[in-house]
Amino acid sequence: MKILVIGSGGREHALVWKLRQSPRVAKIYCAPGNGGIADEAECVAVDVKSLDSMIAVASQIQPDLTIVGPELPLMLGLVDEFTRRGWRTFGPTRAAAQLETSKSFAKEFLQRHRIPTAHYAICDSSEQVRDALPHFHTPIVVKADGLAAGKGVVIAKTKDEASAVANEMLSGRMLGEAGSRVVLEEFLEGDELSFLVVSDGERVAPLVAAQDHKRVGDGDTGPNTGGMGAYTTLTIVDDQMRDWLLTHIARPVVAGMKAEGAEYKGVLYCGLMMTARGPMVLEFNCRFGDPETQPILMRLESDLVEAMEASIDGRTSDGDFKWSNDAAVCVVMASGGYPGAYEAGKKITGLEDAAKLDGVRVFHAGTSKRDDAFYTSGGRVLGVTARAAELETAVQRAYGACAKIGFDGAHYRKDIAARALKKN
Repeated sequence: MKILVIGSGGREHALVWKLRQSPRVAKIYCAPGNGGIADEAECVAVDVKSLDSMIAVASQIQPDLTIVGPELPLMLGLVDEFTRRGWRTFGPTRAAAQLETSKSFAKEFLQRHRIPTAHYAICDSSEQVRDALPHFHTPIVVKADGLAAGKGVVIAKTKDEASAVANEMLSGRMLGEAGSRVVLEEFLEGDELSFLVVSDGERVAPLVAAQDHKRVGDGDTGPNTGGMGAYTTLTIVDDQMRDWLLTHIARPVVAGMKAEGAEYKGVLYCGLMMTARGPMVLEFNCRFGDPETQPILMRLESDLVEAMEASIDGRTSDGDFKWSNDAAVCVVMASGGYPGAYEAGKKITGLEDAAKLDGVRVFHAGTSKRDDAFYTSGGRVLGVTARAAELETAVQRAYGACAKIGFDGAHYRKDIAARALKKN
């Protein structure tokens, strides 16, 4: 079968790598792809901001299965349009994807269905921000309502700062249209958890849980990013907690969406905070997370194509995934200046040496290739990922690979999975 993967990041590279392992796959296209993906799939030029452009590419390729990586095509209604044309597509419709594309929709949905989440207020004006702030203790989380590539969340230490950030978002100067509405949210303390499931609109099958590291600096310092690394282990969530999360969060979300006329098919990423009051929903993503996908797929031992087709066909079951008991870790190597302004076009060295290390796989995120050399082309450049029987060994392997790779301005966190190692 022919498969089309939409997207160009580390997540898409990991998906292409895993999909290639299916005996059913004859050819993979990736639109637009990146330098590393080009070694494993045929990359096709496309504008992921244009529905017409993506339809034109699929019309030419006629894929047997399309997989949507990033969030923007979901918001544009790609799954709706492809399905209407009879093209089998893995992912939620535009209406279902509102769980990610509108934080205010998600918060009100959670409240309607009594799914645990933080206290919040939705504000469309500076006057509403002013009226809501007295109801919060500091720090206060300020979120842009719309899509902001992982950068629409600010943790304000004071109410004055929260007011200033919210008003900057509302003005459009900070994030454009994504900030035309803001959500003020209670700050939750605890460990973050990424809990992903695949749904067929009624049933869900859990993936192994992971933990993301969103802040740019060691010790969770500095601004939020799209994610600077992630890890997954057998013990990150025990069977009892996994069942609780399925019963009280994942299944109620899928049932609630179906009841509201927006059947949810595809991957549902539940971003959770494990608080003293119990697990609470921070956010939803309506697609595979990045960088969580990289270590999660390193542990997957069953056929990803089969699970995706089961979702489309309405036959998802608990047996859709088989997992290794190993741990896996991804460390993101980023361009100098990221998550702010950065320069591209820096030559990357050491990739072949890193790839030779046992248990290591380097997924490309923001790279281009010319004259047999790779160059940086994005903020997050590489997802250096390693698998091993023990978390400590996986961490050592990932950082050993990072040490062999170089490009001007490269930086990465040195403490991915450090909290988990201390607990061990």
